[in-house]
Amino acid sequence: MSQLKLFDSCEGALTDGECGCITYNPRFVDAQIAQAWFTEIRNEVTWRSQRREMYDREVDVPRLLGHFRLDPVPSTAPAAIRDAASRVAGHLGMPFNSVGLNLYRDGRDGMGWHCDDEPELGSAPVIASLSLGATRRFCFKHKRAGSKSIALELPHGSLLMMRGDTQKNFRHALTGFFENA
Repeated sequence: MSQLKLFDSCEGALTDGECGCITYNPRFVDAQIAQAWFTEIRNEVTWRSQRREMYDREVDVPRLLGHFRLDPVPSTAPAAIRDAASRVAGHLGMPFNSVGLNLYRDGRDGMGWHCDDEPELGSAPVIASLSLGATRRFCFKHKRAGSKSIALELPHGSLLMMRGDTQKNFRHALTGFFENA
């Protein structure tokens, strides 16, 4: 696996072509805003656990989940959700209809190799991932046999966006626990 060091020169498009587009902004919001959003979301969202059938048995999903529709944003949504969603949509120049939240509690929580290819997302979904809290490792690799994976460190306040045919051509995973924010 290759590890990309995310210095100023790595901001922007990591890939942009007929296979899809992945862009990265390591400093989407400053640390103070990121911390305020993280604290509010962690404390005000009703988190739920989930079990899933995997490898012929039912297992706990290794993270806690939350969800909010954005069309319209419910009055019960924390202000941080409304503010973050508005900033992400404005920055990327496109609306989003929902926010899925994942709370990774420690270094054991994560998300294995997968594609965001659920039918309700459409044929070429736009996935924006705003990272808050501890720095985590995001890995992606092309579905071609023998492709090497690439790893990014997603720090507090960073934004990763996947669009176009990214979900058809790449798999991604979220692993590793680097530091507390």
